[in-house]
Amino acid sequence: MIRQLPPLTTAHKALDTSPDVFGFLTDCTPLLHDAEALRAHMREEGYLYLPALLDRDAVLATRRVMLERLAGEGVLDDRYPIDEAIAKPDLRMAFRGDLALKNPQMAQVVYGERMMRFFDFFLGGPARHFDYTWVRAVAPGFGTPPHMDIVYMGRGTKNLFTAWTPFGDVPLELGGLMVLERSHRHERLNSGYGSKDVDRYCENRVGAGFTNMGGGGNITNGGWLSKDPITLRKRLGGRWLTTNYRAGDVLIFTVFNVHTSLDNNTNRIRLSSDTRYQLASEPVDERWIGENPIGHGPAGKRGMIC
Repeated sequence: MIRQLPPLTTAHKALDTSPDVFGFLTDCTPLLHDAEALRAHMREEGYLYLPALLDRDAVLATRRVMLERLAGEGVLDDRYPIDEAIAKPDLRMAFRGDLALKNPQMAQVVYGERMMRFFDFFLGGPARHFDYTWVRAVAPGFGTPPHMDIVYMGRGTKNLFTAWTPFGDVPLELGGLMVLERSHRHERLNSGYGSKDVDRYCENRVGAGFTNMGGGGNITNGGWLSKDPITLRKRLGGRWLTTNYRAGDVLIFTVFNVHTSLDNNTNRIRLSSDTRYQLASEPVDERWIGENPIGHGPAGKRGMIC
């Protein structure tokens, strides 16, 4: 059966949805009781798509908390019910890490029993998560450029995984996450871009970017691999993979997986979080732990000679 797809864009360019360049994520639910099968799929494909891993009602309750905060800021169109998440016209917004603060409902979803029990099983031992929670509230017309997570959080173990959690149903046109098929196995990419650190800067260059994230000759500003997902796919090969996500779904992938998003081609705000997990026994990136993680601030910078 051929799926009828809506017109899709990424980085404001039409996305080719031909089967040789675009596809859908494989449902990994049948592997949930076999840790080695989960690990094998991760090694081979670089991701695990797990529909309904989380409690849908808990996810939707968290969504309501997030939307009430956004409504209080006046970024929602008050002519519509809050739950529809209709953006105020001409809203510019994407990253909203503050929505995770003082939000116990979100913490229970992304760090509660269901999620941590999965990672204990998948990793084969007690797991821990980063203390910082990345949250996106993506306004209409926006998306996220292609990148690997390792360049932002690679100072600890490399056996580190991201869980992307949509807070609400995310059909294709709302701008869900896409992963580049088997991109984590691209050796030249891993040893080049994948070895960089956005918080290293060139001490011997003027305007080296000590106060910035990236730049200064080490890596591009913002740490992006590219700003053109279509050209990037042609260069690296593989297909862009995604799906119509539902509240309760989780997409887990290695930090060496190249990923991006579709553009949000609706009038609604897309809500999601990115959280990170690893074995508790392995080294952890100091930028993302503690009561007030230093993140990409001045305390996390490291000088280098370029």
